[in-house]
Amino acid sequence: MDIETVEERAGPRAFGPDDDLPEEYRRAATRMIQFHANSEVMGGYLDKQFTRHAPSLDRKLACTAKVQDEIGHAQLLYRAAETLGVKTREEMLTELAEGEGKFLNCFHYPVDSWYEAPMIDFFVDGGAMRRQATLKRTSWTPYAHAMDKVCFEEGFHVKHGESILRELMTSSKATQDRVQDTFEEWWPRILQFFGPTNDESHHDEFAQRVGLKTVSNDELRNSFLDMYLPKARKYGLEIPEYPRIFERDDGTMAVREDDLEWDEFWTIAKNDYEGSHEQIGSRRRRQEAVEWVRSSLDGVEAAGDTTPQAAD
Repeated sequence: MDIETVEERAGPRAFGPDDDLPEEYRRAATRMIQFHANSEVMGGYLDKQFTRHAPSLDRKLACTAKVQDEIGHAQLLYRAAETLGVKTREEMLTELAEGEGKFLNCFHYPVDSWYEAPMIDFFVDGGAMRRQATLKRTSWTPYAHAMDKVCFEEGFHVKHGESILRELMTSSKATQDRVQDTFEEWWPRILQFFGPTNDESHHDEFAQRVGLKTVSNDELRNSFLDMYLPKARKYGLEIPEYPRIFERDDGTMAVREDDLEWDEFWTIAKNDYEGSHEQIGSRRRRQEAVEWVRSSLDGVEAAGDTTPQAAD
């Protein structure tokens, strides 16, 4: 199948492992799914930090469950990427640990307070839901199947983050002020979560032509604003003056993208941001710490099934 035929046939869940697809499609799909899987792993690392900062046992348990979900999502996605035949799961995990694997901008920033929890668990995960819901209609069927489970669980994550935000914003004035300060720091990062503008994206146009993506970066960012600006105000947050938000002729909201710090964004995209090194280093150390487990399992597999059998 050539790329022109792929474009003609592209649609929701149009292709699977049995299809003879061109290398260009397979590599583009692998890059996209690997990026998503890496982001699930690195997002889980931030939630692990929130487990330590959580103010109650119930909150700690919820954060721990969310970490488990995120790592589970990553495993599903690495397996979906493997079905394209370009890279193995082990290769993708190694690339992430060595600083070659890319992941979402918001997960490059270290976190150090509970006030940041709703920034990730409500706003960033809310943005993720906007994007992931569209990926149920992606053209690579294993990816779409994975999204069915991921979206179901992400819905709970957003509710978890909203519950934290509600609790903080109905607390003391000092707590509300701390949340507002944190929101102002994270707001530009959240808006950049959806990626570069359409005209600056290196992959958006091709991904849409072959059905891997169904909605552009700018469309996702604007739909997020339409839904989450009212939610932020509902809980008493003031929208920062910059980046400037404006209403378009059709009544939908948009951001003046020139107000966003794109130089920092592109530094992050190359894994060259100072925080990136800390996050990736943390991932590498943990991967090395459990290398003995993988080696042991590989040894058992190589030796064959040695599970003791029940006596007759």
